[in-house]
Amino acid sequence: MRVVVAMSGGVDSSVAAALMAEAGHEVVGLSMQLYDQRATQDGAPAFGSCCSLDDLHDAKRVARQLGFPHYIVNFEREFNATVVDDFVREYASGRTPIPCVHCNADLKFSTLAERAAGLDASVVATGHYARVIFDEDRGRYRLLRGVDAGKDQSYFLFTLTQDQLAHALFPVGHLTKPEVRLHAERLGLSVADKPDSHEICFVPDGNTARFVERHAPQAPTAGDIVDREGHVLGEHRGVHHFTVGQRRGLGLSTGSPLYVIKLEPVEQRVVVGTRDALGSRELTATRVNWIAGDPPDGATRVTARIRHRHHDAPATVVSTGGETAHVCFDEPQDAISPGQAVVFYDGEDVVGGGWIDSR
Repeated sequence: MRVVVAMSGGVDSSVAAALMAEAGHEVVGLSMQLYDQRATQDGAPAFGSCCSLDDLHDAKRVARQLGFPHYIVNFEREFNATVVDDFVREYASGRTPIPCVHCNADLKFSTLAERAAGLDASVVATGHYARVIFDEDRGRYRLLRGVDAGKDQSYFLFTLTQDQLAHALFPVGHLTKPEVRLHAERLGLSVADKPDSHEICFVPDGNTARFVERHAPQAPTAGDIVDREGHVLGEHRGVHHFTVGQRRGLGLSTGSPLYVIKLEPVEQRVVVGTRDALGSRELTATRVNWIAGDPPDGATRVTARIRHRHHDAPATVVSTGGETAHVCFDEPQDAISPGQAVVFYDGEDVVGGGWIDSR
């Protein structure tokens, strides 16, 4: 069959394309141009290593070596609307966003699926460490963790629908990272030893507060830092400088460590407390997506992950109507942060997930 492969220029998507070609499929490589490659800020590149001009060249080089066509599609407008604008709004409103979820699921899959249809391709393959299978007994698709637990990216894909899963392939999901690199070496790919990118591509210096201020100059900046009883302990330059669980950068001298336990953007207050105050057993999630298509009946036992680099924890999740759910953990979880995602698992299966609204 004809397969569109989303090629970022890294080793994972390159090997995904190679495996599809080796399996006899007709491969078409597509790379997303997400931003103006000439853009600079203070004399430095405005964007980081992910999806850079070098990455686009690497993807084209791999496609040429493997003998299939490769095209670059301009997604600058979609990227700004779907990822960057949301990132700025969330930080300015005292939440901690995850741009990679919007980029991977909301942008990459939904938009590339449309482009694939225009190329008479039935599926989109990516280099994600995840798996999708069709359950014949239940008549639906299942989204599974990647085999490599250290590289598993199923957390970023919780928004995928049954229709999107029906048109998705993850060719490296059954491999470990070392195995992927071995495939790249076997094929003589130039990206075999290329390092992974871990930064937010549009905030290459890691200074999210400065980025937000540049793109939302109207955002309020000054406010109070208070304790849980409302006593003022100091001042801050804007809630977008903080995230729940943060300890450094508070500018307070109290004699004992304090952490950000809550952000109150309407009042422009940063609430701090001791480490014990960070823990919470409950949260409310909104815009919940259930991989099966419909929410489970009644209370469901799952393991839930509140951040990508966080271990699953036993919990009970209950759909509360619409696209909301209530999650109760067996044990308190540290630094549950509004704006982050909570993803539900049943063993290897992704049950669903949503955006943390409150705790």
